[in-house]
Amino acid sequence: MHLLAGIGNFGESLGGYLIPFLFVLTIVVFFHELGHFLVARLCGVKVETFSIGFGREIVGWNDRHGTRWKVSWIPLGGYVKFVGDESAASTPDRRRLAEIPPEERGGLFHFKPLHQRAAVVAAGPFANFVLAILLFAGLFTFAGQTVATPVVDGVQPDSAAAEAGFKPGDLVLAIDGTEIESFEEMQRIVSASAGQALTFLVKRADGETRSLNATPRLEEMKDRFGNVHRIGLLGIQRDVKEGNFRVVKSDPLTSVWLGAKETWFIVARTMDYIGGIFAGREDAGQLGGPLRIAQVSGQVAAIGFGALISLTAVLSVSIGLLNLFPVPMLDGGHLLYYAVEAVRGRPMGDQAQEYGFRIGLALVMMLMVFATWNDLVHLFS
Repeated sequence: MHLLAGIGNFGESLGGYLIPFLFVLTIVVFFHELGHFLVARLCGVKVETFSIGFGREIVGWNDRHGTRWKVSWIPLGGYVKFVGDESAASTPDRRRLAEIPPEERGGLFHFKPLHQRAAVVAAGPFANFVLAILLFAGLFTFAGQTVATPVVDGVQPDSAAAEAGFKPGDLVLAIDGTEIESFEEMQRIVSASAGQALTFLVKRADGETRSLNATPRLEEMKDRFGNVHRIGLLGIQRDVKEGNFRVVKSDPLTSVWLGAKETWFIVARTMDYIGGIFAGREDAGQLGGPLRIAQVSGQVAAIGFGALISLTAVLSVSIGLLNLFPVPMLDGGHLLYYAVEAVRGRPMGDQAQEYGFRIGLALVMMLMVFATWNDLVHLFS
């Protein structure tokens, strides 16, 4: 009955999740593929297809360069297919390429110089990072940031903060030498540092400056939607009262810089999390797939459009970073092949590349199954 109830609740929420999910995913995928497309055109590569989604075409048109732009039925990704590709993963069609006369090979991706092929492949993830920076910058410019002063209003008993000697009224100035300008900045560092000793420079209410050593404890927290997160906590409390908060809007140049910092923070935190999984510090159950993204998209959309744009930026960083992993089938796998080619002075053999793509496909499918299983456990638990 519990499982059936969970399925029923999810079904009722599906409509509210689907539109925000498609909005977020379409923007992220479009810009990723647009990065590939624009650099390919810059390098004189002939593009056969630009597709948002997979499967049968819903609607499409041809541009003046002969590229087929289309929207397809399965809206879980997209691809750019070059002339001479065998599949959407840009695996070369060796038989077709061998039949093309040398004088007609100039516009084909697989005959381009190594540096141009690498640039085309890397442009997709790069476009995702650029999109994230611009989205964050837009939010910081027009909506602003809600900034809370990093003042300790209360300390929970028997907490890491209590053991370290924090007191109400303490103003946090720096953590491990990094200047702290807001309570949110302090929270992000602490939440990502469970089990790691941190040095806090604080200013007491009487003006005295002291150094405190504290180790955040790994604990499970539920957000406003009931999602469980495992994060580091100190046990510091903050009162929501007038004077503690202010909204700061930045000029466009400053916002771009802040957007770049935000993007880098997400990259660093993601890599730290992945490293923590292999080291046993993090729980792989936090990995989510399409169902989790759809659920979070719906929940965030209920907060407001700005929150949905922020989620789009975060997802764009995640997609860009994931595609840089050195796994065949992903952009990083192609870059790995090109690195081997640069060292050897010639491409890898067809058989070696084929085996690599099969292994890469298996790894990607395993990750998708694992993430989807996590989603189902999360949704129906």
